[in-house]
Amino acid sequence: MPASIALVAHDAQKDLMVAWAQDHASVLSQFRIVATGTTGQRLTDQAHLSVERLLSGPKGGDAQLGAMIAEGKLDALFFFIDPMSAMPHDVDVKSLLRLAILYDTPLAVNRSSATAVLAALPQNG
Repeated sequence: MPASIALVAHDAQKDLMVAWAQDHASVLSQFRIVATGTTGQRLTDQAHLSVERLLSGPKGGDAQLGAMIAEGKLDALFFFIDPMSAMPHDVDVKSLLRLAILYDTPLAVNRSSATAVLAALPQNG
């Protein structure tokens, strides 16, 4: 069973997430990828990755990912956060990050940390 990773990006970071995923598509394709709504659709359409789409972050997707972390079903979280915008669902974002930290889940919040975390994950093949 391949490791499970989550790819999430705030609106202003979606282009960066897609570009990063395109640059690392051959490695990412070795993992089970879950993503929140629009991010997942863009990763499928533009980076040509197989993605299990969850709800949109503000509509429960962040909570779904948090539950996966708490249940030990997620091996890493890649969450490109927009540091310049207030989020209406900020409490959900904080909860997700808190769970990733609490359960010692590898966490990447930008391209540099994402590349480092991806390189550290065991690959299948």
